[in-house]
Amino acid sequence: MTETVDKPAAGASDQATLGFQTEVKQLLQLMIHSLYSHREIFLRELISNASDANDKLRFAALNDPQLLESEPDLNIRVELDPEQKTISVVDDGIGMTRDEVVAQLGTIARSGTGEFLSQLTGEQQKDSQLIGQFGVGFYSAFMVADRVDVMTRRAGAAPEEGVHWSSDGQGEFTVATETVEPRGTRVRLHLKSDAEEFADQYRLRALINKYSDHIAFPVLMAQADGEGEPEAVNQGQALWTRPRTDISDEEYVEFYRHVAHDFAEPLTWSHNKVEGKREYTSLLYLPATAPFDLWDRHAARGVKLYVQRVFIMDDAEQFLPLYLRFVRGVVDSNDLSLNVSREILQQDANVMAIRSALTKRVLDMLTKLAKDDAEKYGKFWGAFGNVLKEGLAEDQGNQEKIAGLLRFNSTHSEGQEQDRSLDDYIAGLAEGRDDILYLIGETPQAVRSSPHLEVLGEQGEEVLLLSDRIDAWALQFLPEYKGKKLRDVARGELRVGDQPAAGDTSIEGAEPDKDTKQLLKRIKRALREDVDEVRVSARLKDSPACLVLGEDDLGPGLREMLEASGQTVPESKPTLEINQGHPLIGRLAAREGDQFDELARLLLEQATLADGRQLGDPGAFVRRLNKLLLDLDAPDE
Repeated sequence: MTETVDKPAAGASDQATLGFQTEVKQLLQLMIHSLYSHREIFLRELISNASDANDKLRFAALNDPQLLESEPDLNIRVELDPEQKTISVVDDGIGMTRDEVVAQLGTIARSGTGEFLSQLTGEQQKDSQLIGQFGVGFYSAFMVADRVDVMTRRAGAAPEEGVHWSSDGQGEFTVATETVEPRGTRVRLHLKSDAEEFADQYRLRALINKYSDHIAFPVLMAQADGEGEPEAVNQGQALWTRPRTDISDEEYVEFYRHVAHDFAEPLTWSHNKVEGKREYTSLLYLPATAPFDLWDRHAARGVKLYVQRVFIMDDAEQFLPLYLRFVRGVVDSNDLSLNVSREILQQDANVMAIRSALTKRVLDMLTKLAKDDAEKYGKFWGAFGNVLKEGLAEDQGNQEKIAGLLRFNSTHSEGQEQDRSLDDYIAGLAEGRDDILYLIGETPQAVRSSPHLEVLGEQGEEVLLLSDRIDAWALQFLPEYKGKKLRDVARGELRVGDQPAAGDTSIEGAEPDKDTKQLLKRIKRALREDVDEVRVSARLKDSPACLVLGEDDLGPGLREMLEASGQTVPESKPTLEINQGHPLIGRLAAREGDQFDELARLLLEQATLADGRQLGDPGAFVRRLNKLLLDLDAPDE
């Protein structure tokens, strides 16, 4: 960012003109030209920012009461000048220094700006939902203003250290040191000619009631008749402190938008007050859409923490486990010190007890949502299902409850709107059956067409189909569910219940004859570097061969994941199973020498591809396949 110093304006010094960050320029164009139908949210965003500034001052004043100066009562003021066509949003909060103004108003405050911009589509409804979520709420002012002025002074600084920031949103802004008497920040909007509808007191009051009634500080405006002192337009009481019966669904939704910076509505919420040995209030929300940084395990997460209604921190991750990092909301405790820090939270017994209770509450919310509204739960699962699976490993105490919330594609769910749960699977089991069959593959299409399902499909057995990268890792922590063993049908000997499966062979249930045993030995000798064993398959009906893992072997997906993370992975070879009734196996048995070795190798490579694995030498496979195609018309030797 380049800074040029201009001649100071009257009453100001060190005036400089600077350019916005490139991403901000793009964002401003979106704000100015694309989101006209959602322009009214500018007031919500500016009041929300003012509320945050007041919260931060109140917290800082716990250690330094002098920061409150002579004005301990904090509020937010919305001032309208109909003649000048200006709206000002004023707070008594923490304020900003010159460096903070340049850093916070010249760039997108949160990390991930590239990801933010990649999600912009030009569609008004979708793009408007991103406002606030990425720390860009301030820039929504340019939807209604052709110039924005910010006058601010950091609490504790001298009036002469105030700052005046100004921009028309066209790519540059000016910043100057200026005397600012009141502590806090004033944001003044000079309305565009097509936004003068907002230069109306009744319109602004309606917007405050609609979007900001839950703000815990009084939002003041001049009285409707212009007489007397300004009056509070909102209730000015922290929403979570009010009785649930007094709060409408619309108020809960608007408070969620304030807490989560999410324009969409939440799927559901839970408001609960606990009294007795420990006293705290929680208001927890389940979002409908995933944030851009969901898979960044180091990103800021957690609920807003208040102690005795005093704001303490934004992202108190100690109150929920990592696999519930998508939950948004507020926790207000009476049992913690006002001077609590992140380090103290990690060691506090009260926090651990609250964490356990909130975790159970969130899982109960999900269980109720799944039972009462399958469509909404389907949306949740699509957005956060893979994150929830992490809980199988991270939360052994709640593992069965988490497992009951999992949803799977299945050989019995094709064409159905909803995926299957483990309870659905168990309900369909024949009496005496004690296993839940599943299969893991690279993609939904690949796993559904796997040769491992051929005999099972013919027998009408249900198999859960897993294709997410996390599945192989997560399922190893869930050996059984409600007394039913989870069995991977691509491992070991295929069994259904207590019995081996019967495949499409000419000697069903019997030992291979002498010729078949000899063929197995020949294939094993040709492929000795790549397979552990070669045997007749009970899985196959239409395919000539498939690969089978040992009971304790790592699957290809998990092996790849561990290797990518730099971990040493133990060596293992798969078993090759052949369908002795398949014509290709008969053709193989008739070959000798190099022809036999080449066709056996091609059989292994074909099984490798069908299993969703990568070939070690794709070029050699193509050459073998081409040779086979050229020899199709050649007479058998």
